[in-house]
Amino acid sequence: MAENDPNYSEQQNRQANLPGGGETSVSGGGTQAQAAPAANAQAPAAKPENPAGKARRTFIIVAVVLLLVLIAGFFYYRSTFTEGTDDAQVDGDLYQVSARVAGQVTKVYVTDNQKVNQGDVIAEIDPRDYQVALEQAEAQLANAKASYVQANVNVPIIGVQTRTTVATSGQDVATGEAGVAQANKQVAAAQARVDEAKANALKAQLDVDRYTPLVAKDVISKQQFDQAVASAAATNASLLEAQQNVIAQQAAVRQAQARLDASRATARQAQVTQPQQIQAQQARANAANADIQQQQARVDQARLNLSYCRIVAPTTGIINRKSVAVGGNVSVGQNLLTIVPLTNLWITANYKETQLQHMKVGQKVDIKVDALGGREYHGTVAQIGGATGSRLSLFPPENATGNYVKVVQRIPVRINLDQGENNDQLLRAGYSVDPEVHVK
Repeated sequence: MAENDPNYSEQQNRQANLPGGGETSVSGGGTQAQAAPAANAQAPAAKPENPAGKARRTFIIVAVVLLLVLIAGFFYYRSTFTEGTDDAQVDGDLYQVSARVAGQVTKVYVTDNQKVNQGDVIAEIDPRDYQVALEQAEAQLANAKASYVQANVNVPIIGVQTRTTVATSGQDVATGEAGVAQANKQVAAAQARVDEAKANALKAQLDVDRYTPLVAKDVISKQQFDQAVASAAATNASLLEAQQNVIAQQAAVRQAQARLDASRATARQAQVTQPQQIQAQQARANAANADIQQQQARVDQARLNLSYCRIVAPTTGIINRKSVAVGGNVSVGQNLLTIVPLTNLWITANYKETQLQHMKVGQKVDIKVDALGGREYHGTVAQIGGATGSRLSLFPPENATGNYVKVVQRIPVRINLDQGENNDQLLRAGYSVDPEVHVK
């Protein structure tokens, strides 16, 4: 029964195939030489393989291979929809906070690696010197305003004065003309008196001439003759006086004419200089107004300098490289600390030049951040660099040499995060990221 059992035959075949199989003993007795031929005689012939099973196995293998090829083709096709790189990092502007005025630091409100918000006070500089400068500038501004008021008020006053001078000089001219005319009349009157005196003198002299022979003959009395002589002498004196009066009146005419000429010159000068004097006073008022603006600018600068004593954070970020301390003296432009921003961050991805064929500004990007466990952010291509990184390096390559090896270059691509992607402010400048740009 055991010999007819197929399992028994298979067991015997396995034993026969062992090393030294023909020498293997069989349980139940008999010699080794007898057991081997018996086993070989009793082993059934191998059954032919079922064709249906072979075809089924072939179909499965072909189907699996085709499925793998299709999956590989699908993923390859899908890979052409995006361009990715692991040479990318979070980027942002580092803010170097420096002092805008010189002075002694009195307070410091931050420490290294502390988060600050935009507008938070970082440190304070002693403000007393700048407070005094502000008060002095305000006093100078008040003085300039007073000077402007005075100069501005004088503008209409100067106008009234010049108009009065013009009117007065016109009246003086008229008075001078009247005086000249009056003097000329007095000259004429004096000349008439001269003529009258001459006639009287001539008559008196003729009387003396007539009385002279008569007095010698005692025709007339000596007294009569003496009266005629005295009358002649008096008329001559009157003539001389009248002549001197003419000379005096002529001098008065010349004086009146000189006064008239002076009045006319004053009138002409007043008419010419009236607008100039008004313009000059207006210019002084404008200069005073300009001085007000200058003093106002000094006040504004003093206020700015006073406000600069409070150093505030220009953006929200993390404090690093703090070098400011209480009691230290700082100068203008001295760096106090660095703020690494938490907002206004972007991605700088260095893509190979072979990946830029279909890349354009405005394409959507999926970004995975290594430091956040592969958290995905979304962004948009904002800029494609104008030159490769090697060309912008300190020592750009010089390919016009005897030895040249072509190296695939990389172009920096800026990717802006979409609105609201970093509201929790978990991104940090320098994080490594894996961007995938959807180019199709």
